[in-house]
Amino acid sequence: MLDLHDTRSAHVAEFYAGFAATLPATRSRGYAGPERRGAASQQHRRMAQMLDTLDHGLLLVDAEGRIAHLNKAARRDLDSQHPLQLAGDHLGTRQSADSVPLREALQGAAHRGLRRLLMLGEGRQRVSVAVVPLAPLGTESQHGVALLLGRRQVCEELTVDWYARAHNLTMAETAVIKGLCADFTPQEIAQRQGVGLATIRTQIGSIRQKTGAGSIRALVRQVSLLPPLVSALQAPAAAAAAPAGAEPARAAATGPTVRANGRALHA
Repeated sequence: MLDLHDTRSAHVAEFYAGFAATLPATRSRGYAGPERRGAASQQHRRMAQMLDTLDHGLLLVDAEGRIAHLNKAARRDLDSQHPLQLAGDHLGTRQSADSVPLREALQGAAHRGLRRLLMLGEGRQRVSVAVVPLAPLGTESQHGVALLLGRRQVCEELTVDWYARAHNLTMAETAVIKGLCADFTPQEIAQRQGVGLATIRTQIGSIRQKTGAGSIRALVRQVSLLPPLVSALQAPAAAAAAPAGAEPARAAATGPTVRANGRALHA
């Protein structure tokens, strides 16, 4: 278990801690008529929608591991093989050896405002989890606790697809860049694609020319630094889960639009 001040995860933690500070306080001040309560509720739903666009698992919990909110990426990531497990409205661990570090990290964040980076699980299922305290709101006596789930792969597939479309890569070139981001060598990619190594090297050269990347390492770095976005195919489910009477988000029908090099890209 590491202190986040000593890791690169501190930058990510600071961002989400700053975002949480924008959430409305649990006890409003001054007039709080129905129209203001409705506006606050709508703002909460909009923030939940925003968190669901990120392909990065996020949870809001308390010192005992009770879950107040988790985004879609977290629900997807917390499968039967993940070191963290959902048990009703509580968060637990798959292995008993991880339960004490998790409990201590949650307690430290909630009661003492301590940030921690946990390494949970074993082998291929080993993941990092950042535990970030959130400043108390209103009359709260404890910090809230945000959990940021580590990514299982360097480049998400949807992100690679967007990147490929933005740079006019062919389907074959897109498959190559996905292989490179998955840490396959050109030889391994050639074997997986059933083509010669010379073909893969030619495609890598074309990709570098189109993207301006000076090397394979620079290419993978470009993709790994892109925003982690989830597919718009999940949007209809979000619309179905919206409260009755709520106006469906336009993105649910059309999907989010991003402009790259002057062109509109739809997820």
